[in-house]
Amino acid sequence: MAALAGLGAAAEKCGLRADSDRDLVLLAEDEVSLLESAGAEWAALGDAIRVWRALLPLRRLEDFGFAADVENPLEESNPRLRRVGGGVEAWAFAAEADGSVYKFYLPREEKKIGSAFGFRGGHESRLLAEAGLGTYGALLEKLLLIHALGGMATEVVAATPEGIIVAKQTLGEPLPQGDDMSTRLPEGLIEIPSRFLRANRDHPRLFFLGGRAWLVGDLHARNFVRATEGSLHLIDLVAAPWPMEATAGDPLILD
Repeated sequence: MAALAGLGAAAEKCGLRADSDRDLVLLAEDEVSLLESAGAEWAALGDAIRVWRALLPLRRLEDFGFAADVENPLEESNPRLRRVGGGVEAWAFAAEADGSVYKFYLPREEKKIGSAFGFRGGHESRLLAEAGLGTYGALLEKLLLIHALGGMATEVVAATPEGIIVAKQTLGEPLPQGDDMSTRLPEGLIEIPSRFLRANRDHPRLFFLGGRAWLVGDLHARNFVRATEGSLHLIDLVAAPWPMEATAGDPLILD
């Protein structure tokens, strides 16, 4: 996240104001190479792009075994990856060769990707948290939260020129749909009284990471798997930074 923030700051110093963080995430190394000799700020931007691309390389879907000459490559059979699930946000494919699941997070309208919570005042509670379209930064933060909550080992391996983010997780055994997770959630999550917050995702909880407060939710059985040794691990969630300014003086949150 620091590298992405640094890239954004370097781009702004050069007068490049992206209307979406997708534009920053997909910047290629050669996009400003001809301008790097124009001054220190452009040279710094070139360096920031290279740092970012080293962390999140641009790769084609063909590099993951998908066909190059079809309209919807992810819908075609793949000799290396077997589709095991997916929905609006991402499609998941198992790689039997290395015991991993590759998740392809699909770009959505308005240059958005994934999901994140938004907040507004509620009628039956102080706040209502609703999942909506997320940003690329929010997706990367979500994957960090999964790791911090003891989730299945996750690595962000690439972005594609189409704006797909590819993440790799250790393969686990899915839990039966509908299993009650209320007593089996990861440690460190704080329950929020319903009089203060309601959410349109299961088990909304408060979580602190790196000095910041987060709302995390969508903690239903399908977002957990069992590892080979039997332990439960989180594989997905919906999150957003807690709206500190909107709640700082509220007597309910102070309690």
